[in-house]
Amino acid sequence: MFLLTLFIILFLLIAWMAIDIWLGSKKHQSAIKPYKEAPIRQSNAQFFSQGDRLFDDLFKEISQATNHIHMYFYIFRDDHIGMKMLTNLMKKSKQGVTVRLVVDWVGSKISRRSLKQLKDAGISFAKANPPSFPYLFYTLNERNHRKITVIDGKTAYIGGYNVGDEYLGRDPKMGPWRDYHLKLQGEAVYDLQKQFLYDWQRASKSKISPEKESLYYPPLPQGPLKVQIVPTNGAHAKETIMSLIHRAKKSLMIGTPYFIPGADMRDAIIDLVKKGVRVKILIPKEPDHPLVKDAAIPYFKSLLEAGVEIRQFYKGFYHSKVIVIDDDIVDIGTANFDKRSFHLNHEVNCIISDEQWIRQVKDEIEVDFYQHGEKITMDLLDNRTLLDKTKEKLATTISPLL
Repeated sequence: MFLLTLFIILFLLIAWMAIDIWLGSKKHQSAIKPYKEAPIRQSNAQFFSQGDRLFDDLFKEISQATNHIHMYFYIFRDDHIGMKMLTNLMKKSKQGVTVRLVVDWVGSKISRRSLKQLKDAGISFAKANPPSFPYLFYTLNERNHRKITVIDGKTAYIGGYNVGDEYLGRDPKMGPWRDYHLKLQGEAVYDLQKQFLYDWQRASKSKISPEKESLYYPPLPQGPLKVQIVPTNGAHAKETIMSLIHRAKKSLMIGTPYFIPGADMRDAIIDLVKKGVRVKILIPKEPDHPLVKDAAIPYFKSLLEAGVEIRQFYKGFYHSKVIVIDDDIVDIGTANFDKRSFHLNHEVNCIISDEQWIRQVKDEIEVDFYQHGEKITMDLLDNRTLLDKTKEKLATTISPLL
């Protein structure tokens, strides 16, 4: 009787989860606006691939803020780098600078003590995307994965880095951390400010008066680069990436920590190879989450057979989200090359078109690809253990939520 009762409870729980996620997805998709191409802005961009240099630069800009600091991170921990960030923000808030900090409900790990210190210092704080009824399980999985910082409406940051010691390579288990981030100045800052304020009002349930909001959009100079800021809310990330890769004539480079593209995106990559485009994919050798690499395995065989070169980064953890098309288009941001970013997460990416500027990014990827990347071969796939193949089956089943 006990086992029967347990089975019924388990069955009802699984049924509830499945219906919840299906209905939640339906509602989410119905609310998404039609795809609209992002405006092209003229801006300056600085590229960071090392966490220490990024945070040194960010702390310098924070120290020089005179009006406001707007910050959103998916992951924010109050470890060493997190407390340093909070200390800098509290210092500026006490000087009269408006500070708004948003973190994701799932991704953040900030103690009550630290939150009280933020409040006492006058910082406005909110958590984005808390789970809610009636779609509890769906909203638990629907994360705001963006990382945006805007300072005085003139300088902005976007990319893959979060606030945590592991992003500086201080986690002995993960080792050195490879990630990409951008510092933008010029017209594109407007779009990141607009996205932050939208996320802030959604997370905090508070309105910013039009009079005050106008202060956050100062006149911005034009820069030499063509830049597009592309925010997505569980849709259009896939369309954006698909339209980008279809522009490839010679080469396509993809760097991502999670490669779960889906059949249509995989087929689009194979079609490019058939047209003579050289395609290279770089992923981490050691994953930071269970099953994510197992979910990538089913796509590798057909890609390798088509001629795609796939390598796994072994010198630490590879967290960069980057796509380089030929030598003149690069996409850097928060979206991974997976179903979660394509269909569920809230993301924001930055597309830059400039051959000379992109050279530095391409050079960086090629060093990681050839010098720190181990080839994935057919022999490697064929000689996996029974446990590995079982994990692959399980990962494939739940891949949209990984």
